[in-house]
Amino acid sequence: MASVSQDSLFLSASPPLIMSTCTQCAGTFEVLAEDKEMLDQLSPVIGGTKLSLPPPTMCSDCRLQRRQSHVNHVNLYERKCDFSGAQIISNIHPAAPYKVYAQDDWYSDKWDPHTYAREYDFSRPFFEQLKELVSVVPRPNLMTGYEFDENCDYTNYAGKNKDCYLIFDSDENRDCYYSYSLNHCVNCVGCFRSRKSELCYECIDCVQCYGSAYLQDCDNCADSVFLKNCTGCKNCLMCSNLKNKEYHVENKPVSKEEYEKYRKMLGSYSAVQSARERFDKLKMEYPQKYMHGVQNEDVEGDYLVNCKNAFNCFDSEDLWDCRHVYQGFMPLKNCMDIHECGEGERLYECSVAGYEINSCCFCNHTLANMSDMLYCSLCHHSSHCFGCVGIRRKKYCIFNKQYTKEEYEELVPKIVEHMRKTREWGEFFPTDMATFAYNETIAQDYYPLTKEEVQAKGWQWFENVEKKNQYMGPTVELPDSIDDVSDDICGKILTCEESGRQYKIIPQELAFHTQLHVPLPRTSFFVQYRAQLAMRNKRKLYDRKCDKCHAAIRTSYTPDRTEKIYCEPCYQHSLI
Repeated sequence: MASVSQDSLFLSASPPLIMSTCTQCAGTFEVLAEDKEMLDQLSPVIGGTKLSLPPPTMCSDCRLQRRQSHVNHVNLYERKCDFSGAQIISNIHPAAPYKVYAQDDWYSDKWDPHTYAREYDFSRPFFEQLKELVSVVPRPNLMTGYEFDENCDYTNYAGKNKDCYLIFDSDENRDCYYSYSLNHCVNCVGCFRSRKSELCYECIDCVQCYGSAYLQDCDNCADSVFLKNCTGCKNCLMCSNLKNKEYHVENKPVSKEEYEKYRKMLGSYSAVQSARERFDKLKMEYPQKYMHGVQNEDVEGDYLVNCKNAFNCFDSEDLWDCRHVYQGFMPLKNCMDIHECGEGERLYECSVAGYEINSCCFCNHTLANMSDMLYCSLCHHSSHCFGCVGIRRKKYCIFNKQYTKEEYEELVPKIVEHMRKTREWGEFFPTDMATFAYNETIAQDYYPLTKEEVQAKGWQWFENVEKKNQYMGPTVELPDSIDDVSDDICGKILTCEESGRQYKIIPQELAFHTQLHVPLPRTSFFVQYRAQLAMRNKRKLYDRKCDKCHAAIRTSYTPDRTEKIYCEPCYQHSLI
């Protein structure tokens, strides 16, 4: 594992170039010289005219919140396709004022996005006009890499998957279910932000793990249960901060027979709950590394894998020369102010974009082979377009209207100049343009607000987002042990013990639990998702001292946390 340099470029950054007041939260924030330099590098050039990007007017938190307010990962509804009338599942509520097409229809040639084309009106603000276009162009029922998927009808914000069910923010997986933010995983269930793992259950922030359950922040571990901060371990149970160990229980060596006896007991739900309570106390006895991640160089952030020169970045892998990037799911290079993007270069203020996307600014929900796009949404296989919605395989379009190359290169700089006067150039899509109500989006998970706070800002609020199912059938009691569960459980409707929402066990899920010998869940995916999110640190960094050597560190552990927090060298020396 490559250590993080303590004298990183970013940890000794130059003094701020600009001190600004956030236009949303009114807090003071810094625009560093490195930010200004990257903005200059990312500024688009059209027809020989450089469209310089201005410094941000919001702090990085408010900019992220704005991008997240356009993303509804996990709230799904039944509705009808507005093209065919067929019953479909969508993340857009049937009461929302949009045309919603099943992906089969939306990606087809049965409709033409150019029928919604319009002229740009220089007497009106840009976002006012774009909002009108967004409101009439049909939207797909789910956000997936549709043309790359196979048998993944019930996934959302996911792509390049095969035979997956109810996975979200996930790419390049096979046979995975009820999970959030997986990449390159096979046969994983109930996991959260895990990579290159197989046959894992309820594993959080794990990389290259196999045949394991209830792991967190582990790397290259196998056939283990209840581990935290372990590397290269096999057949271990209830352990923390171990490295290259086998047959350990509570960090003590045991015989193979003793281990197998303890492991067999964990097919029982009551035994798992008891073990979880014990483990939650045990893992607090060991020091924590100041940041979560492996194979990083010159980074500042958290939950990073294989990144280099990444500043204020979180929940990402394979970043290179990036700033303020969150949930980068595939390689990104020279990018800034990004949420949920991957496989791209030279991106600024983009959200949910990827699969060969380059030189784009202010793009939202754009997948597959995009370049030189500005203020575009729901577009794919296109380039050199401005303010377009839903177009595919096109060039030189503005507000869905086709122009010649010469017309496009003459008109876009004029629009940008108009946007400078209205103070819209350089801003991402405002939250009041979002397709979803604020409490439907992941912004509510990371920046929770009350109904009154949301409405005071002029944003949408949806009353029934957490509405319970209406099923009033018999209560089903799950057997305590997975050994006592019969196949007929897949035909029954279960009720979540915490939320009251109904859920089902699918046959593939039952087979998985039987193979791994772990009990069936008593709560729905939605409760599990938020519980796992709460187990991770917030996306905020604090200055504090290493509790071993007292070196200065930047960490997501708040100063009042009771765990011992170590810098990289001290943490590595502490591993058992």
